[in-house]
Amino acid sequence: MKLIVQIPAYNEESTIAQTLRDIPKKIEGIQQIETLVIDDGSSDQTVDAAKKGGANHILQLKTHRGLSAAFIAGIDNALRLGADIIVNTDADNQYAGADIARLVAPIVRGTAEVVIGDREVAKSPHMSPVKRTLQRLGSWSVGVASGVSVSDATSGFRAFSREAATQINVFNPFTYTLETIIQSGNRNLGVQSVAVRTNPTTRPSRLYRGIGTYLRKSASTMFRIYTLYKPLKTFFAIGALLILFGVAIGARFLWFFFEGDRGGHVQSLILAAVFLIVGFQTMLIGLVADLISVNRRLSEEVLIRLRKMRPQQQRERFQRPRPVEHRKPEAPAEPETKWVWLLDENKLEDSGITPEPPEAGEQTAGGGGSSRRRRRRRGGIRQHPELPGNRGKHLTENQE
Repeated sequence: MKLIVQIPAYNEESTIAQTLRDIPKKIEGIQQIETLVIDDGSSDQTVDAAKKGGANHILQLKTHRGLSAAFIAGIDNALRLGADIIVNTDADNQYAGADIARLVAPIVRGTAEVVIGDREVAKSPHMSPVKRTLQRLGSWSVGVASGVSVSDATSGFRAFSREAATQINVFNPFTYTLETIIQSGNRNLGVQSVAVRTNPTTRPSRLYRGIGTYLRKSASTMFRIYTLYKPLKTFFAIGALLILFGVAIGARFLWFFFEGDRGGHVQSLILAAVFLIVGFQTMLIGLVADLISVNRRLSEEVLIRLRKMRPQQQRERFQRPRPVEHRKPEAPAEPETKWVWLLDENKLEDSGITPEPPEAGEQTAGGGGSSRRRRRRRGGIRQHPELPGNRGKHLTENQE
């Protein structure tokens, strides 16, 4: 099996070499290990540091496109390079490279298709209590949305089998961690968590400026992804909640109406109508969104098939024998025209021309006693106009 460790990097000149050196050279069940560095438009010497660190492949993006774009670009290139297992790790050397063997073990055994490195946040000395609490809350929320049990949903240290990697489609520019888990759960891929170690923090995170920004972006990402895969369930729940509010307010209006207070509470009636109308429209939006979701799933299936066919086509292209150059056959030489004359010997004698005697063993036409020979013209134009032919036709012309 071939393992490719991909490392998205953005201005990681000081840490990329150490990250590459920590990657193990031998892993049980893996025959070939290669590294792929995705330079996300770095402005420093990250590429040169990666070359000196021994990176096997370097993919350079022309501009800074973000972590998600670098991640998906690495996945596509790793698949083109023929990877059977893809491991993603951070370029800041946050994760212990030696734990890659522990990370790929379930995939090698065939018991999982996606393995996520669990940093054991509750025990990690590198996280504050607030981050630990938010981490557990976020992992629980992602588990509910995806239907799989995940201990560390935001961990970037994870491994994918080739089958799982071909089904990854990330559209969120913020991060890929939450989206890939929800996708894996909706596609019924086997997801496991494995405890991994972490190194001391070398720099603060660049994904968000503070806890508030992180919570806002994470909640928005989870809602968008969940709505993308289960739009009917999401919009029906929202629509049902709005209709419930409308029914409750309408029931309040009817209560006062039948109690005799028929001149007031008109505002409640209007508000109830608004809630009912909006709730019904939200359910209709859910139906339309579900149809769009079906179309998106069909498009994803086409993309997955193209990803699976691409390496096979490349192998066939490199293994295909070169076509033999066929020379245009030369035109055959025109056969030499052969003439066989049908002679009338009596007319030849009258013209003073003595025919040649037949060769020995040559059989004459009409029997052995006749000296007349019958010869047939096989083709071509007449080359000797002075000789008579066609049973003395030219002899008659000469006599005239």
